Amino acid sequence: GGVCIAQSLKIPREPRPGEFDKIIRRLLETPNARAIIMFANEDDIRRVLDAAKRSNQTGHFLWVGSDSWGSKISPVIQQERVAEGAITILPKRATVEAFDRYFRSRSLSNNRRNVWFAEFWEENFGCKLGMHGKRPGSLKKCTGLEKVGRDSSYEQEGKVQFVMDAVYAMAHALHRMHRDYCFGYPGLCPRMSNINGKELLGYIRSVNFNGSASTPVVFNQNGDAPGRYDIFQYQITNKSTAEYKVIGQWANKLHLNVDAMRWRTGNPTLPASVCSVPCQMGERKKIVKGVPCCWHCERCEGYHFQVSEFSCELCPYEQRPDRNRTGCIPIPIIKLEWHSAWAAVPVFVAVLGILATSFVVVTFVRYNDTPIVRACGREMSYVLLTGIFLCYAITFLMIATPCLAVCSFRRVFLGLGMCFSYAALLTKTNRIHRIFEQGKKSVAAPRFISPASQLVITFSLISVQLLGVFVWFAGDPPHTVVDYGEQRTSDPEKARGVLKCDISDLSLICSLGYSILLMVTCTVYAIKTRGVPETFNEAKPIGFTMYTTCIIWLAFIPIFFGTAQSAERMYIQTTTLTISLSLSASVSLGMLYMPKVYVIILHPEQNVPKRKRSFKAIVTAATMSGKLVQTGSDRPNGEVKTELCESMETNSEYFTHVDRI
Repeated sequence: GGVCIAQSLKIPREPRPGEFDKIIRRLLETPNARAIIMFANEDDIRRVLDAAKRSNQTGHFLWVGSDSWGSKISPVIQQERVAEGAITILPKRATVEAFDRYFRSRSLSNNRRNVWFAEFWEENFGCKLGMHGKRPGSLKKCTGLEKVGRDSSYEQEGKVQFVMDAVYAMAHALHRMHRDYCFGYPGLCPRMSNINGKELLGYIRSVNFNGSASTPVVFNQNGDAPGRYDIFQYQITNKSTAEYKVIGQWANKLHLNVDAMRWRTGNPTLPASVCSVPCQMGERKKIVKGVPCCWHCERCEGYHFQVSEFSCELCPYEQRPDRNRTGCIPIPIIKLEWHSAWAAVPVFVAVLGILATSFVVVTFVRYNDTPIVRACGREMSYVLLTGIFLCYAITFLMIATPCLAVCSFRRVFLGLGMCFSYAALLTKTNRIHRIFEQGKKSVAAPRFISPASQLVITFSLISVQLLGVFVWFAGDPPHTVVDYGEQRTSDPEKARGVLKCDISDLSLICSLGYSILLMVTCTVYAIKTRGVPETFNEAKPIGFTMYTTCIIWLAFIPIFFGTAQSAERMYIQTTTLTISLSLSASVSLGMLYMPKVYVIILHPEQNVPKRKRSFKAIVTAATMSGKLVQTGSDRPNGEVKTELCESMETNSEYFTHVDRI
């Protein structure tokens, strides 16, 4: 438990050049898995260490060797730094003194049955046995009197104990089988002459005796003997001396002296070896197929948060992941603030407009009975000024914090100011157009040109707007909404919910659509009455007003709808709408009323009664003006002027005092 294999590589039986360098490169594909367990012979172990040294990986790998490495010096010669910290094992062994006595007593004369003993003798004593010796070269001749352990170094091989116990295990198994199968029959009985390996294996696994080192020899159900091992670590001391030190043992369980372990020139810190480091908060594990301890860490992107170690889920629409992406938090809600530059500019313009409108209204009220105020139509002027005031005032409702009351007032007054303004202007231009069209046919005045009739027509047009608003109220009651999609950016940290009234772009266009229709119709009438003499009416100022207003709203449409996908949509659209309304009101106020206020305040001498003309005189003048335009290109200027003057004198008998046009 707790051990996982990140990679399993095989060392070829006959490795080609560069094979061990390739193995090191493969091991580095999982750089965090540093512990390398090697089951290899000492030559291959040495070549693996040498390849790691060539790859400049000294100190990176943590080597764990089997008993084939053990405490041998040959694999680590001249590679001490690479092998530093290596953990190796050796079967726990004891010296069999009886074997030492026996082996030291062996000589060429008493051990002729071992065909390899002569070769061992030459190798051990460095001599040559006559002409037929196995060792080449001019070595001294063996005398045969050499003695093992006296004339050469001797140390009992570590596996002698296990070889002896293995032989005794086979002997005990055969003895028990003979006892069971032969029942005291001397020698090999017929029953044992044809036994199979499985039967013999069963007897071998069932043996139980004390071995040569007085340790019990038994086998488990898998045929394994109890493991008893000494655990070594290859350490380099402060004196740069490398040696194997016993750091623990295994006998049914692990006994390890962690304090005695050393890593990288005396560092006692236990190094880590994992295939994959733990994922950080907000990351999920993607397991590598077939390797349960190896994974890739994938961050929960976008609006996803970490649900478990292996999965991410999407936050609810009105929420976003927290900073660690381990849960969801509500998305902050914003609105257009009064201190924002997007609000400050429209409010400043609206305040100036309201002050200017109030000044005009006060001036008109104070000079209500003067000729200029009476001549421009007092009743219609006050209606138009009311519409201009509402166009400025709607700015404050558009910026105010959305609530039920604010949303209700927005619906009512959003298009009402424009409706007041353009209904009054349309009534005026229509009246002028009808007067001069009627004058071409008859001297009788057309119907519905009195002030009362004009007010009825104007408020009838306004009532259509109010009726539409009431239908809107009934079909879709006003309420506030939080729009989380408007500023739902790719970065959840920047996501915001926008608190606003439930007025869609389509509803906005429908609310303003009727006023725009009035504006377009008024513009058409302004074009039709452009030829009327400016001394008789306000047709030309109204025409200039409508042309400029149309340009303003033509510019408004692409700006308003072109920013529908912008993250700043709320700010841009609100500012654009309020500025457009204020500019429309400013154009009407500036072109229609500021010249009159200028005369009333600064040139009162011009604000005096003049001779009024009858309807017939007005029509005659308009007709002659038309003739002037038509014949101006055919006759000398003097003739035209003379004809016009004569006509005016001829019709002077029709001049009477009338209140106004």
